[in-house]
Amino acid sequence: QVQLVESGGGLVQPGGSLRLSCAASGVIDNIYAMTWYRQAPGKQRDVVAHMLSGGSTNYADAVKGRFTISRDSAKNTVYLQMNSLKPEDTAVYYCRFLTTRGREYWGQGTQVTVSS
Repeated sequence: QVQLVESGGGLVQPGGSLRLSCAASGVIDNIYAMTWYRQAPGKQRDVVAHMLSGGSTNYADAVKGRFTISRDSAKNTVYLQMNSLKPEDTAVYYCRFLTTRGREYWGQGTQVTVSS
């Protein structure tokens, strides 16, 4: 069974940067959307950034201008470049792939902690 494997989380000081990666362990056909979510303790899981198969992107207002979603289609990998990080960006970050048939794949989550 194909799984999504996330990496790149960690501890960073305010103002720093991290790059998250989410790679499929095998081939996933007909990907419709790739999405990054985050969930802080005691809060709901929210969309951070979203990319459709055609390349269009959308971002949560809280991260616009600081985060960038990108992909390597050949590798079935999506990235999240996070710059100018703030303490309020601290959360577990999850990736999700959605296929045109409605099948979902989720990553296991990676912790991002922004603290001095």
